[in-house]
Amino acid sequence: MTSERANGLVHMTRTVCSVAADLAQNVERAVVGPARVRTASGNAWEAVCADRDRARQRDEMRRRLAALTASRG
Repeated sequence: MTSERANGLVHMTRTVCSVAADLAQNVERAVVGPARVRTASGNAWEAVCADRDRARQRDEMRRRLAALTASRG
């Protein structure tokens, strides 16, 4: 395969991927609405909130276990 032909194939592949990504984004906007489209910062914030929630649940479990242990001793 010639270099020119390989470059053309790479360019075509990138173009197809770009069009597919744009299509997926447009479909997401149409389905969930523009205000609910997921973003990197939104995903990061959801991860932070989930981590905080898990930490609260662990702390609550530790408190309950400490109370059970104290009541038995």
